[in-house]
Amino acid sequence: MTDSPDLPDLPDLTAFEGVLFDLDGVLTPTAEVHMRAWKTMFDELFAAWKIEPAYTDRDYFEYVDGKKRYDGVASLLRSRDVEVPWGDPSDDPSEDTVCGVGNRKNEVFSRILRSEGIAPYPGSVALLDLLQAAGTPIAVVSSSKNAVEVLDAAGIRERFPVVMDGVIAERDNLSSKPAPDVFAEAARLLGVDPARSVAVEDALSGVQSAVAAGYGVVVGVDRGVGADDLRAAGATVVVDDLAAFVD
Repeated sequence: MTDSPDLPDLPDLTAFEGVLFDLDGVLTPTAEVHMRAWKTMFDELFAAWKIEPAYTDRDYFEYVDGKKRYDGVASLLRSRDVEVPWGDPSDDPSEDTVCGVGNRKNEVFSRILRSEGIAPYPGSVALLDLLQAAGTPIAVVSSSKNAVEVLDAAGIRERFPVVMDGVIAERDNLSSKPAPDVFAEAARLLGVDPARSVAVEDALSGVQSAVAAGYGVVVGVDRGVGADDLRAAGATVVVDDLAAFVD
């Protein structure tokens, strides 16, 4: 059971030094775009390679969801008894390798973002408005290498002076969530003390990362993971939507 917006124990987030947000599932429903990108790419690939049976949403949940991009490609192709060379992450999207196919999906993802955009969660935008009006520093802490592109497509990039993403993490050799590295470094870049700041996450690994980095409050946003699991991972408070902090 998630905490009700009416409960008095929801903290006033404007009272903290900073509030640092995960992106996918917290600010934007990016998972939906990823799912559509996989379907578009695999539909095209299956037609070109004459692979049967056709790709379905069930394939996404069975073979792709939750896996690293290239692992998802290999798993899905293997389900159709298709084996191709692994290749290298630098492979061109046109190459018939696992990495090439994975990079092809990333191109489709970018194409969908450019053509259709993505709308941020209204409750999240309302909270951003409240924090910015109060002068509370905010940042994004995302594992995605597409974070800036997603923020641009959602029309909220300019709100964040600090965007800690997968590109920076790779460049600076920072360990990914659930290690504390990215949340710790983002707080340093924002100029805030984690112990006096708030982290907002919807994933268990993200909650664990923020807890390990010593954040004073860790808000879990339950988009389906489960409130009990978020609390078990260390979330201080759990809500269904960030509008709970505004209403």
